Amino acid sequence: MKEPTDPIVQVGAPVLRQKAKPVAKKEFGSRALKALISKMKRALAKEEFGVAIAAPQVGSPLRVFVVAGRVFDEPRRKPELGKQNSGSPAKVFINPELTRFSRKTKEMSEGCLSVRGKYGTVPRHERVTVRAQDESGKPFTYHATGLVAQIFQHEAEHLEGVLFIDRASRVWDDADMEANQEYE
Repeated sequence: MKEPTDPIVQVGAPVLRQKAKPVAKKEFGSRALKALISKMKRALAKEEFGVAIAAPQVGSPLRVFVVAGRVFDEPRRKPELGKQNSGSPAKVFINPELTRFSRKTKEMSEGCLSVRGKYGTVPRHERVTVRAQDESGKPFTYHATGLVAQIFQHEAEHLEGVLFIDRASRVWDDADMEANQEYE
């Protein structure tokens, strides 16, 4: 069966507004979970500037997100984020829960693969801790700062049915960005 040109669900689809369900213990290692993760990784790999994807974005209301490996390679080299080649594999977070947040927040610019052509400024905690399970069901904890912390917060919101445009203090589109690019 051939995948549609854009397997990423777009704003307006009900699955993006649902609270995702936890992955049950019996599902770890299942063919269905492996297929979902594979679909997510393929969809993300096709996106030049995509850094992460949540299961609802591919039509599955489960608590799973995948972060591109290049995000973890050298977070200080933002121009490299547009390149798909990476020494690190994508990281899978199943049943993630953000457990700690820094008090300090920062307005950060972001976009979303499910809200194509729109960008916004969203308040994000500078540091977060996520507790999740890997593909085999083994629990792990990851402490993040900067871009990775921002990604974790964005993806965790997807699992709650929240899009960045719901929280953005300002939203603009591609045309606005191109018109103002000379001022940045």
